[in-house]
Amino acid sequence: MKTVFFTGKGGVGKSTLSAAAAWQIAQKGYRVLAVSFDPAHNLGDIFETKLTHRKKRFKDGLYLQEVDLEKAASEYVKASMNLMKEVYGYLQSFNMDSYFSILKYSPGIDEYAALTALEKILAKEGTNFDYIIFDTPPTGLTLHIFALPGVTLAWLDRLIKLRKEILAKRFTIHNIQGKYAPEGVLLSYKETDDNVIKKLYELRARYSRVQEFLQGKDNQVVLVFNPDVLSLKESQRLLFGLEDLKLPFSIGFNNKVTGMSAETVKNIENELRKKFPSLKIQRILYSDNNLTAGYKLEEDIISPLLKGV
Repeated sequence: MKTVFFTGKGGVGKSTLSAAAAWQIAQKGYRVLAVSFDPAHNLGDIFETKLTHRKKRFKDGLYLQEVDLEKAASEYVKASMNLMKEVYGYLQSFNMDSYFSILKYSPGIDEYAALTALEKILAKEGTNFDYIIFDTPPTGLTLHIFALPGVTLAWLDRLIKLRKEILAKRFTIHNIQGKYAPEGVLLSYKETDDNVIKKLYELRARYSRVQEFLQGKDNQVVLVFNPDVLSLKESQRLLFGLEDLKLPFSIGFNNKVTGMSAETVKNIENELRKKFPSLKIQRILYSDNNLTAGYKLEEDIISPLLKGV
C-alpha cells in the first residue's frame, strides 16, 4: 500500500486534486481509497454522491470515505474511558464518567481523533488497497496531526520509564512486607504482569507504526497552492513543518493558474524554489469545468505521484 496526502491552505483546491488523483490512479487498474479528513468535506460533492464515515464503492476499484471528526472524537473519548476502566479497574468506585463527559471539549481532541482514525485506516485497509489518497484539513491542523505520533511516542517513553520506577518501588516494598498491598488492590511487580505497562507498550507499537509509515518510502506529501502571496506564505510554513517532521515531499501543484497571472505565477514559484530547490512544481490551469465533476480533470497529475511513491 502507498499513500499520498494532499496538503495546503484552505480553498487552494486540495479536494479537487486529490479526487482527480484517486480517479486517475483507479483508471490505471489500481485499487484506490480516497479519504477526506477536511471538515469541509467536498469529496462527496466532487463525486456527486453522499459519503459517510464508512467507505463507499464509487466505481470499479475506487472507494470513497469522509471521516466524521466529531464521530471520531466521540469514539476516541469512549475508547479512552474503556481503557482507563480496564487498566484501573480498582477505581470503579470513583465516578470517572463525569470526568470523561467533558473530555470531548479538551484542546487537541480533534487532532487525536483524526490520528486515531488515520491509524485505523492504515491498519485496516493496508491490504485492501494499492493506494490511499488523503484530502487533509488546512495547514495548521494537518501539521498537528502529522506531529502527534512523534509527540505521543515521547510521552509514552516517559510514562513507561515512570511506570518502571513505580514497579521497582512496589517490588522493594513487597520484599520488605512479604505480602501484597491492601485487600482488593492487586499490585503487580513484574512488567509481564502489569496491565498498565502492557497497554503503554501496545500504544507505543501502534504509534511507532504510524510514525514509521509517514516517514517511509511508501508515503508522499503533496503541496497544493495558488499563485498568490497568502498561499505562498502558508505553503512555506507547511514545507518547513514537513522538513522538521522528516516527512517526504517532492511535488507542488500550482493550482488555478490563468494566463493573466503569468508574472505572479512565476514569482511565486521562484520564491518556493529558493527555499526548497528540490521541490518539483506542476501547474494546473484554471477551468470552469473543474468546478463540477472535478475528479475528471483532463490534466495528468498522477505521473509524478506514481514515480514519487
